[in-house]
Amino acid sequence: MRFSAFALLILVGRASLLNAQEPARPDSTRDSVVALPPIEITVTRGTVPVNQAPLAISVMDRATLGPARQDLTLQDVLSGIPGLYLSNRYNFSLDQRLSIRGFGSRSSFGLRGVKVLLDGVPQTLPDGQGQLTNVDFGDVERVEVIRGSASSLYGNASGGVITLETRPPSALPFTQSVRTEGGSFGLIRWQTSTSTRSGPLAGSLSLSRYSLDGFRQHSEAESFQLRAKAQYLLSATTTASVQFAHASSPRADNPGALTQAELDTDPAAAAPNNIARVAGKAVNQQQASLSLRHYTGNDDAAELTIFGISRNLANPLATNTFVQLDRLAGGARFSSSHTLSRLPLHPRFTFGADLQRMRDDRLNTLASAGRSTDSILINQRETVTEAGPFLHLVLRPANQILISAGVRYDRVTFDVRDRYLGDSIDNSGTRAMSSWSGHAGVSFPVSSMFTPYANISTSFETPTTTELANRPGSNGGFNDQLNPQRSLSHEIGARGHVSGKLHYSAAGFVSNIEDALIQFSEIGGRAFFSNAGRLRNAGLELGVSVAPSQGWELSAEYTFAHYRFREYRTVSGATVDTLDNNQLAGVPAHFIEMGLRVFPGANLRLELDQHVSSSLFADDANTIRVNSWGAGVTDVRASWKTHTSALTLVPFFSINNLFGRRYVSSVTVNGFGGRVFEPAPGRNIYGGMEVTWSHK
Repeated sequence: MRFSAFALLILVGRASLLNAQEPARPDSTRDSVVALPPIEITVTRGTVPVNQAPLAISVMDRATLGPARQDLTLQDVLSGIPGLYLSNRYNFSLDQRLSIRGFGSRSSFGLRGVKVLLDGVPQTLPDGQGQLTNVDFGDVERVEVIRGSASSLYGNASGGVITLETRPPSALPFTQSVRTEGGSFGLIRWQTSTSTRSGPLAGSLSLSRYSLDGFRQHSEAESFQLRAKAQYLLSATTTASVQFAHASSPRADNPGALTQAELDTDPAAAAPNNIARVAGKAVNQQQASLSLRHYTGNDDAAELTIFGISRNLANPLATNTFVQLDRLAGGARFSSSHTLSRLPLHPRFTFGADLQRMRDDRLNTLASAGRSTDSILINQRETVTEAGPFLHLVLRPANQILISAGVRYDRVTFDVRDRYLGDSIDNSGTRAMSSWSGHAGVSFPVSSMFTPYANISTSFETPTTTELANRPGSNGGFNDQLNPQRSLSHEIGARGHVSGKLHYSAAGFVSNIEDALIQFSEIGGRAFFSNAGRLRNAGLELGVSVAPSQGWELSAEYTFAHYRFREYRTVSGATVDTLDNNQLAGVPAHFIEMGLRVFPGANLRLELDQHVSSSLFADDANTIRVNSWGAGVTDVRASWKTHTSALTLVPFFSINNLFGRRYVSSVTVNGFGGRVFEPAPGRNIYGGMEVTWSHK
């Protein structure tokens, strides 16, 4: 790959960073006591102060998002971040498709190419496949995002990183909250949260449930979630945290994608085969973790997290295939940060390692009306192991210069044991994929008003087990022709704030990707993948927020995406199609989000959001164009807070797609027979009430 650079005009952009808070000074009466910092940035793994980081980081919290969001999808906690594009399928069987600078855009279900962690526990499996089953978005308190390659920090499938932090136990002895809401398309949702604290022990319990009919045929869904958390202060410098989460989704129908003719006739329709074959999924998943953290002063800390995940999936597809998956996964994450303040350049180094292992028992059978039959297609055990030690170093050669560098080595081993020999073929085998990853960056914190930076980084991404197992014309085993993709990225940017009222960030980047993993075909919910050759993603991310007074705030984010295949050949029999210079499917070239927040007094909050997207292509051949959103999609929200000494009430109300615009919110990339369109609902309304009682 070749290094490249381009000039970037620094424009005013939204501040995506929050200054890290300094920990309190130690108690002078006890030399061994170090006060714990109340708030800290975790996504950088302690390597760089966030306000000086030579990379693009965005932070969102519950106070910024407000109380009136629906809290059903990832979009509800990630709105307003430049460089990040969320395709809302309005299909709870498949989840949303998330793309950060083009990474993850190929996903046919779940998440790809982006690392996701929930309270320090990876929701991205060692093969790079991510899912959000155990995430209750109403319980998410804070989100941190690295917008760019971060494999030197997190290993496989780290084209971007998202860390989700759930609501911590209250500082008060007892707090109880209840939230209920209802809305269009049969939406009913409730959530309760209980928190208690006594001395060094604190705990919380969250329960939630939603059900909805969906705006399309065959799109009903329901889910129940539980999260329990306990924290214990072992000493003045050491904390322990135990968590358990359970999720049960007995129904999530899959309406599938539509053709252009079906879309024009009735956007609320479902694909005929999806109805006839009862496509959808039912899933149960549990997650448990134990975390220990020890502070040693000067922001130095060591952290260990041990976790385990269990998942059972029943997934009838529109291809008349029934997929059953029994999964066990687990691992450990360790990191330790130290500052050598007595040495020149004040070096700060962080070292650690991640270990994950996953075991899937996969059984694919022919289906009849959404039920499994005795006709076996695939019966195999798939095992994936990832091990990744890493080392990072931060130097300060001058007060206004920070240099950051890091390296990591990952080895991902795939093993498959074929248990079905009815076809007289043993497809057992083992594949190992390994990679070195690195990054180097420099920032110049001239002042709080202006901090420019630049970096270069690499990432790698293996195929997932599902992508390896889906082989056209073959049952069982792994595709031995599918290889990991690798990227080299360059970025320059700046951020700052003026008088605390105007915040901005800006970033420009180029990523050159070799052996790009793409979904070359999709038939009835079963996707097939290949390596496309070379892909070049270049873009610009800008944002601004301004609050001239306490009564209102304006914000805007703009993302320009110029993602093109530099080399792409498809072979069909004796025919070879050249798709060089074609646009990457599923991602618009221009995406804008604008927001207005008004606080007229009496604890009233009014919000207006506008989302504007240019057109995009639904296929790699660039023959199916999906129209732009025109003037955009408008959402309005209102909430009001009233409270006494112990009781707080927050009624809220919202209208999404205020003007009832007809638009396509997501696509199934390269869907068979032009079945690519996933429409959004028209005007939809919801409202509810949150009640909180606190005992002081």
